[in-house]
This record gives sequence, structure tokens and C-alpha cells, in this order.
Amino acid sequence: MLRDKAHMRTPLSHVRGLGSAKEGTSLWWVQRLTAVALVPLFLWFVASVLTLTTGDYESWRAWIGEFGNSLLLILLIVVLYHHAQLGLQVIIEDYVHGEAAKTSSLIVLKLAYLFCGVGSVLSVLKLSLGS
Repeated sequence: MLRDKAHMRTPLSHVRGLGSAKEGTSLWWVQRLTAVALVPLFLWFVASVLTLTTGDYESWRAWIGEFGNSLLLILLIVVLYHHAQLGLQVIIEDYVHGEAAKTSSLIVLKLAYLFCGVGSVLSVLKLSLGS
């Protein structure tokens, strides 16, 4: 009588490296890396905004039109939306118990963040290109 290999594994070996999301620690690391990346990006953004507090629309548009500023702003948007999406994904995976509700919530979450992120990046591009 041959047993399949899954029956011969210990319970600990079945769950080793797997979190509640069954993805191990990769999401944890990505969330930490995005958090670290957000620190200098937010410091740059806050410092830049403080210098433009009395500026009108054209000065803001000229600021965004500079290549370095638009590049950093797009990077800030992408990292911020990805970090926020990962955080809410973990909350949904931990606290939504029905499989259908969990899956549909994750799909809505990812689509909403994708839509908002792409819209934000397109706005920066539109302002920076002067269209």
C-alpha cells in the first residue's frame, strides 16, 4: 500500500513559510520596502509643497513640468498606491472570512487602486506635458 507524499509530511511542514495569505513573507517585505521608499519621497514632496504654498496654478504647472519633479511625483504616486493596496489586502485576507467575499473584495480593491493610480499618473503627465 503506497501512501502519497502529502500524508507523510508533518503538520509543521505543511504550513512552514505560509502566512494567512498563503504567500509567505514576500508581501511583508514588499510592504516594508515601499514604506522605506515613501519616507524620502514624502519628505521631498512636503518640502516642495511648502515652497509653492503661495504659488498660482501656472507656478504649480511649471513645477510639475520639470522632469525631475514629474518623475518623483509619479514615483510617489505608484509607491503610495501600491503600499496602500498591500496594507488593505492584508486586512481583507485576515478579517474577511468567506472565500467569495474575500476574492471579490480583493478584486474590487485592486481595480480601485489601479484606476486611481493610473488616473493620478495621467494627471501628472497631462500637466507636465502641457496638454
